[in-house]
Amino acid sequence: MGNIATAKLSSKGQIVIPEEVRKELGLEPGAQFVVMGEGDVVILKKIEAPDRREFLALARKVRSQARKAGVKRSDLKKAVRASRRRG
Repeated sequence: MGNIATAKLSSKGQIVIPEEVRKELGLEPGAQFVVMGEGDVVILKKIEAPDRREFLALARKVRSQARKAGVKRSDLKKAVRASRRRG
């Protein structure tokens, strides 16, 4: 593991990630994280949207698998409506 530093929690629930850690990890303003906590441990995991090519490749794979499984657009529409009704 790289740099180790301390940080304080503000009254608004904010934590500043120390500069040396931000630089080491290449964190920029607006970076998003998944936050997990258990006991006295808090984990921040940086998340990024896939680039356009990755997303399109994934969409092609999903469509192919849906066709192989016999899933139709009407099936998807029904599932979305049902999910929205459940709230």
